[in-house]
Amino acid sequence: MPFAHTPALLSETLDLLQPKAGEKVLDVTLGLAGHAAALAERLGPTGSLTGIDADAGNLADAKKRLSKLPCTFVFHHGNFGDVIPTLQGEYDIILADLGLSSPHVDDATRGFSFRADAPLDMRYDRTAGETAAQLITRLSTEELTAVLNDYGEIHGILRLAQKVKGDAPQTTHALAKSVESIFGFRTKSVLPQIFQALRIAVNNELGALNVLLENLSRILAKNGRCAILSYHSLEDRLVKQTFRALVTVPKDPITGQPLREPRFTLLTKHAVVPSEREVAENPRSRSAKLRAIRKA
Repeated sequence: MPFAHTPALLSETLDLLQPKAGEKVLDVTLGLAGHAAALAERLGPTGSLTGIDADAGNLADAKKRLSKLPCTFVFHHGNFGDVIPTLQGEYDIILADLGLSSPHVDDATRGFSFRADAPLDMRYDRTAGETAAQLITRLSTEELTAVLNDYGEIHGILRLAQKVKGDAPQTTHALAKSVESIFGFRTKSVLPQIFQALRIAVNNELGALNVLLENLSRILAKNGRCAILSYHSLEDRLVKQTFRALVTVPKDPITGQPLREPRFTLLTKHAVVPSEREVAENPRSRSAKLRAIRKA
């Protein structure tokens, strides 16, 4: 059964990136190609779009959707943090939508949600890597505490880490029961952060984002534009700090004058967020924050 898919902040993303015929686009989180299809429509037969996705099912569905469009396509299966260092050449547009895709949320068997009981998996790429259950087993109590603290931004959770390690849950509901035994009535408010923390660790999400940001100067062409949609403060903080560093130029310590022209320009002074209407029509967009930058 096909999944409903509505890309977040689509019109705002297109307005910022301004795709033109013949340009070369890199979508590092292809998903179901919602953003990619809208970009590809504007590239024409002389343009090209390279798409990366860790989920083989998403990639197959995206290929079908994009096959009807006239531009050239190149696809890579894998975590974009692993693929980006292998890419050659430069791109006019780079897009990263860091949110979960619809199948990850809607398919209970994937283990991303605590609303249904399922194996504690959480991998985007089910052909490689360890599951969340395996991660819990492998990590020490101290390491698991750090994951929950750093990626879930939950403090004072040593007792939880000890409980989860002891229980070694294999399913989403088993993990929820472990959490409930520690947090009681607060469980519902804490579970999303715990699942987020394990998902980030399983898929090395922040590591992949760092790879993209570190390679941005190399793979973005002159006058190229990059847009990144993030969905929690850890991602947005990384993007905000990196973009700020890229547009900052050294100044003469005496005169205070810039020593060179800026190599990048911010296209978004502040993060762009969904309108009330978009959130009403697509509730999953509510936490989206869009930031964009241009290379000089």
